[in-house]
Amino acid sequence: MEKKDKVFAEGFIFKMKADSPKWAVGSLSLKVDEAVAFIQKNSKNGWVNLDLNIGQSGKPYVELDTWEPTKSEGLPF
Repeated sequence: MEKKDKVFAEGFIFKMKADSPKWAVGSLSLKVDEAVAFIQKNSKNGWVNLDLNIGQSGKPYVELDTWEPTKSEGLPF
C-alpha cells in the first residue's frame, strides 16, 4: 500500500475540551474563506471526507481522508 502525504484541511480547526463531559469531544471552527476553498478543491462526487486525528504533539488536527477503494475492495459487481 502506497503511503500518501498528509493533506491538512485548510480553514478547519478542531479543539478538544478536557473539562467537558465524555459525550462532548470538542469543537470545530471553520474559517469560511479557507474552508470553502478547501472543500471546492478537494470534493469528489459532492463529498469531502475529513479525519479528526491527534498528532504526536498531542494536539488535534483535521486531515483530508484520501482513501479510495480499489476494485478488489469495492462491490463485486
